[in-house]
Amino acid sequence: MSKLQRKTNKTGEKIPSKLHDFRNFLYVIWHSLEQIKRDPTPLQYEIAETMQNGGKRQVIEGFRGIGKSWICSAFVAHQLFLDPSKNILVVSASKSRSDDFSTFTLRLIHEIPLLEHLKPTAEQRFSKVSFDVGPSPASHAPSVKSLGITSQLTGSRADIIIADDVEVPTNSATQSMRDKLSEQVKEFDAIIKPHDDAKIIVLGTPQCEDSLYTKLAERGFKVKIWTAEKVSQKIADTVYNGTISKLCVADSSEDVGNSTEPTRFSDFDLNERKISYGSVGYALQFMLNPSLSDVDRYPLKLSNLIVHSVDRDLAPEKLVWARSPELVWEDVPCIGLKGDRLYRPMSIVGDMVPYTGSVMSIDPSGRGSDETGYAVAKMLNGTLFIPECGGLRGGYDEDTLNTLVRIAKEQKVNKIVVESNFGDGMFTRLITPIFAREWPCTIEEVRHSTQKEKRILDTLEPALATHRIVVDPKVFENDWKTIQHYPSEKQLRYSLGYQITRLTHQRGSLQQDDRIDALAIAINYWVEQMSQDVENRIKERKEDRILLELEKFSESFYKINPSQRTKGEQLGLRWW
Repeated sequence: MSKLQRKTNKTGEKIPSKLHDFRNFLYVIWHSLEQIKRDPTPLQYEIAETMQNGGKRQVIEGFRGIGKSWICSAFVAHQLFLDPSKNILVVSASKSRSDDFSTFTLRLIHEIPLLEHLKPTAEQRFSKVSFDVGPSPASHAPSVKSLGITSQLTGSRADIIIADDVEVPTNSATQSMRDKLSEQVKEFDAIIKPHDDAKIIVLGTPQCEDSLYTKLAERGFKVKIWTAEKVSQKIADTVYNGTISKLCVADSSEDVGNSTEPTRFSDFDLNERKISYGSVGYALQFMLNPSLSDVDRYPLKLSNLIVHSVDRDLAPEKLVWARSPELVWEDVPCIGLKGDRLYRPMSIVGDMVPYTGSVMSIDPSGRGSDETGYAVAKMLNGTLFIPECGGLRGGYDEDTLNTLVRIAKEQKVNKIVVESNFGDGMFTRLITPIFAREWPCTIEEVRHSTQKEKRILDTLEPALATHRIVVDPKVFENDWKTIQHYPSEKQLRYSLGYQITRLTHQRGSLQQDDRIDALAIAINYWVEQMSQDVENRIKERKEDRILLELEKFSESFYKINPSQRTKGEQLGLRWW
């Protein structure tokens, strides 16, 4: 290094000219870290080049495990190495995540001899949350500061803002969460200093189809994407709109689908991850494909539901659906795609009358990650009312069975429909004695042989398109509450709202489908009854009431004893 031509940085210290290129600096860092001790990969070199020369506002999207955060920590150290007077702000989804980033950067400074001169002095700020580097001049802002995206960003000032994974499942699950996150990121433009070297670098992996990173591209950020598998040139142009790295584009059709990082992620390893994440999850986390054109692939929309409190015994004769801003349920979690909302009914028509019937469907599970799905569907005038729908952890254990019986009893269910595909009817034999003791009702088994995704869509799509499904808001509130028991990276896949809006005709499109499957089984039971016309049923009921009043008047006027009517008269024929 002594033979290299040297230049001085802004504090007058001499540095090797080759280390002005961040790629060379990254090589030194990688070989200095005991847990790495190797050359950066071609993709990592390209990410490094993009960070240094990719423009003032950039979005770097890389698949899980590519090393974005590690490279960026080295980039922060490199920027301070070149110019210790810079102020760098690190923002993540949570305060702890951003602290981890700044802590790692601080450890690089302390453990790598090349950066020894950057160690904070006794008079300077020195913590994992906020620290100065040795040669930095006095300033209100520290050399490196870490904050969570929900922290108080106002008042901070920075030459470089690093937004590292600000989008995570827990802050992008619903439309309102995504809108809030999008507004929070706008604050960066008020923080960044107004000079040519200032940068905003957003690192991340899309967590939903309506990703923040797609919105940033519309705001003028330059997007660069690195996928786990190589794609064809056609896909690169049409799906990624030319934002994908050339290193991730296949040279021939035989190369499509091969790993872009074969030394770190083999094709076999990626296939294992594809099975684990599911097709939709893998497309987001590893292929960075949140294309909103894919929304058309999802035929079920939460906005086609009617969300209204469902009584146990009575229901209105008709609920009128409408999609209007003032009808949006703001307080109920809506895990839908872009613009998908939950709506109240526009109006309620008719009287409150008893249901035609009530059924409860159960989709049993065994051990492992599956849930026991359940749904209660009550029918009136061809409209289905859903007061309960969800999933229970466990399969055949006593707590699960007792909970199902309790729900059936509370909702006054007339019939239980159990899917017998799993366990060959064992679940029915276990639960029958409990129902016989606590809530005697008919138990019926159903068995399916068609593709699950197609069967569910064939059942739910027509009912949703005609707005025949009314769901109690407590269903979505409980749905959100119960998924919190799972690890954050797996929560959404268990949600009923997520399963409804991410189901496609493709086999295996959902990794978990217990809740939506139970809902489809319950609705399918009433499919034949739903052919009734609501208006005709209301008209018939109104005519029946008029006829009854006329009969009462006739009895009073002619002083006729109702017991003296003929059989035809008692059936409602005109006799006066």
